[in-house]
Amino acid sequence: MTLTKENIEAILKTVIYPESGKSIVEEGIPEISDISENKIDLVLTFAKSTDPFINSVKRSVKTSLEDKLGTDIIINITTKAKPKEKVQSKTSEGMADVKNIIAIASGKGGVGKSTVTVNLAVALSQKGYKVAVIDADIYGPSIPKMFGVEDIKPSGVHEDGKELILPVEKYGIKMLSVGFFVNPSDATIWRGPMATGKWGEIDYLLFDLPPGTSDIHLTLVQTVAVTGAIIVTTPQEVALADARKGLAMFKTNGIEVPVLGIAENMSWFTPAELPDNKYYIFGKGGAERLIKEANTQLLAQIPVVQSICESGDTGKPIALQYDSAVGKAFASFADNLVKAVEKRNITLPPTKQVLVK
Repeated sequence: MTLTKENIEAILKTVIYPESGKSIVEEGIPEISDISENKIDLVLTFAKSTDPFINSVKRSVKTSLEDKLGTDIIINITTKAKPKEKVQSKTSEGMADVKNIIAIASGKGGVGKSTVTVNLAVALSQKGYKVAVIDADIYGPSIPKMFGVEDIKPSGVHEDGKELILPVEKYGIKMLSVGFFVNPSDATIWRGPMATGKWGEIDYLLFDLPPGTSDIHLTLVQTVAVTGAIIVTTPQEVALADARKGLAMFKTNGIEVPVLGIAENMSWFTPAELPDNKYYIFGKGGAERLIKEANTQLLAQIPVVQSICESGDTGKPIALQYDSAVGKAFASFADNLVKAVEKRNITLPPTKQVLVK
């Protein structure tokens, strides 16, 4: 097929924008900026930078063009957002450019939820995503120590008459924690300012929630629109029983946050001197049973190795060692999460904030 504007537009008309079910051409999204002998330059303009369908539309455009024109054609696609409106929801100040908000929860303490959160954030960042973490675990805000920034105090900035907190940044990851501000026993600090930091453009904002099912979880869904939740558990039955409570909480009428999947931590023990050996010291198959019960998916199985604890204590998350067994496990976790979020954003409407009546 000849590279002409008419032929390219005809192909683009076959690409559907998932939210409306209309062609992206009808939606006014694509613009052909340049055509040469074997190259096409396209600009895709979306209503907002946080549009959840950006990546899927971009892939569909590329696939459709390659199917009709051949894979030897060079296709350059850039994306942009329409100018933002000045009006902004009070509860979303500072978060207009956050694309996906992921709640990471557990039914009980001691399952390594914060360790999982930190290393997942690192793994996502290593794949080129813009990542942020909010440590809302008021009972034990450990994330500053795991990143080696426990002595840093965030500063504030005034913007449009509002005061926003400037997150701390390390390893390319922005973060705020209860531990930066007050005694951990004071639960009030995160309820407003913690969520309204000056985040900028973020692909994935991970909320490390307290263990159990406290009012902090309800405050989260009242403050921001949560894309989905991850439940962290270990294989033994006592942990799975509590994980079921966490699953039920997010599915409660009026909350209904999609559960993206289960992350099983401490799946097996692997000694450093025997890297191919697996010892199931906490049991085996627990997460597989749980995902069948809950009709969800297993996003990760993370082994127990001594270096996980050591890396957390020194502020150097083990996911930084991307070629290690655990580093590879977290890299796979990150890939699975990205796929789960993209599928959720295509098949389900955006989650809304819970309104208190």
